Amino acid sequence: MNFYEQLFQKKPKEKIPVEKEIDANLETIKEELSFCDDVVYREFKIGQKQEMKAALIYTEGLANKTMLDESILEDLMYFTRMANMDPNVLKKKIHEAILDGSISVANVRESDDLDEAIDAVLIGDSILLFDQWDKILIFDAKGWPMRSVGEPEMEMVIRGPGDGFNETLRVNTALVRRRIRDPKFKIKQMQIGKRSKTDIAVLYIEGITNKEILKMVKERLDQIQIDAVLGSSYIEQLIEDEWRSPFPQIQNTQRPDVVAAALYEGRVAIIIDNTPYALIAPATVATFIQSPEDHYERFFIASAIRILRVLALLTNLYLPSLYIAITSFHPGILPTDLLLYIAGSRLNVPFPVVIEAFLMEASLELLREAGVRLPGPIGATIGIVGGLVLGQAAVEAGIVSPLMVIVVALTAMAAYSSPSYSFAISFRMLRFVLMAASAFLGLYGLILATLIILTHLCNLKSFGVPYLSPLVASEMKWQDFKDFFIRVPLHMMRRRPQFLRPEDSIRMGKNRPNNAVKGDDTGGKKQ
Repeated sequence: MNFYEQLFQKKPKEKIPVEKEIDANLETIKEELSFCDDVVYREFKIGQKQEMKAALIYTEGLANKTMLDESILEDLMYFTRMANMDPNVLKKKIHEAILDGSISVANVRESDDLDEAIDAVLIGDSILLFDQWDKILIFDAKGWPMRSVGEPEMEMVIRGPGDGFNETLRVNTALVRRRIRDPKFKIKQMQIGKRSKTDIAVLYIEGITNKEILKMVKERLDQIQIDAVLGSSYIEQLIEDEWRSPFPQIQNTQRPDVVAAALYEGRVAIIIDNTPYALIAPATVATFIQSPEDHYERFFIASAIRILRVLALLTNLYLPSLYIAITSFHPGILPTDLLLYIAGSRLNVPFPVVIEAFLMEASLELLREAGVRLPGPIGATIGIVGGLVLGQAAVEAGIVSPLMVIVVALTAMAAYSSPSYSFAISFRMLRFVLMAASAFLGLYGLILATLIILTHLCNLKSFGVPYLSPLVASEMKWQDFKDFFIRVPLHMMRRRPQFLRPEDSIRMGKNRPNNAVKGDDTGGKKQ
């Protein structure tokens, strides 16, 4: 047994044995599923003289009734009656006859555990019981309503593929499997939630993913003890390294191509049933400031946009704090003309700068939250109209200065530039902390708060990987910076990120993007 088999080996649990008498089994199942009116019990008889009792059990709304009618009930009730088989032989070999030639369902398995059969009914499978037989047949006949595969709503696609995850686990794993046609790509399934029994799939590529990272992910998932998992955020919050940190330590995405790219780098992905979001670990600062489109564009365009994105994040974090610190404590560092303009614009403003800034930033967050909660078209209208009307009215009423409205507007635009909502909202919350520090101590308070944040980031880890990698990695390697703040040409990124400690570090051979001879219009081909 190798490392992966030992890691994902299922722990044995107590079984509820299947009795030979079908009535005893039905009584047990009905007792366990009492007052479950959506569970259907279809009892019938099979054989030439209808001498054997059988029962089909499924959950209405979760099972495909067409498949049950045409592939199970019709076959059993009609074809077994037409078959010329001795009743004693039928009782002894009913399972062989059904599995080998009577049931036209692709996925069928046997079970001798009633508890497993009950769980199968509740997740959409159907079970078939026979009298005088101590086994139960479980059919994969799921058929619940589901949303079709479409573009991800929270991650805009500019040039990449337009398919996104939906709420069905197997659809999501299939979208990733389409992109990784490698037998070393593994999907290990487990259940979390004492009552919800939510299906969880752990995705990794054997031979690339570091075993210690995979082991850490599996151990943290095994330690979760919760009644129900209703979304990916439950798992994210329960397995992250530092729950007190404002920064996300696990990446979430709706895009299969992002998951595939992360797996090729050596990361681990977690897909949860009933949610369109996948989790990727470990995560670093670089994963949150990068966009998938950065790798679909030319390297100089991607690098320029990425630098602009980093500057926007810093603007979102520091601009209001710098305005408070400079105007309140250090006005002497400003040019005289600008200082006189700021003083003149604030003549009729009754509040100090810090109160003015907090009022405007709080109003902006309120408008942003209202726009998110309202329906799409109405939310966009409220956000634009509300911001314009509120800003203009506040200036005309003398509550805030015009320059403060400009500062808040620039901050708002910068906040929307981040590809990750979780990462951006962390900066939005920390912005208020830095504003408070600037209000008390000016630039000294701002620098002190910045040092505290940097110290926290240097100590923060995601599944054993430093959060600021490759800046604070134990061994800083040049190749890790090729896809950090800037992106070098694709043919130069031959190695996977070394801070992930992949087992196979080489992902690309030596490629020459232009083999044409200079000045040769034949493309370098021999005539």
